[in-house]
Amino acid sequence: MAGGFEGLIAQWESVADALDRGYPLDTLDDYLNDMDARQLIEDAMNAVPGALAALAARLATADRRVRAHLIPLATCLWGDRIAANRGWDADSEWWYFMRPARPGPGLKRDLGE
Repeated sequence: MAGGFEGLIAQWESVADALDRGYPLDTLDDYLNDMDARQLIEDAMNAVPGALAALAARLATADRRVRAHLIPLATCLWGDRIAANRGWDADSEWWYFMRPARPGPGLKRDLGE
């Protein structure tokens, strides 16, 4: 990722900005790509403990902003089989178990709404 840990956090902050305005991208693939950015942050924190310590406040703020615009789902957006294989759950990897409160029409369709 360009920009290292700083770039990862900046990308997640951009997702928060997008959700503040109503999620502008219009497919589930786009949305999952944005949620994968948060998973990359989590993976980096687990791989290099303390690496994001200096950015922890920014991450916490971006997480709060993102969560404020999401609605919980009963299942993982990647599917239950993938979630089980990866050990993901709604408490730890919440970003994969929530959807935007204000999705665009294409994302709504992809979500089955």
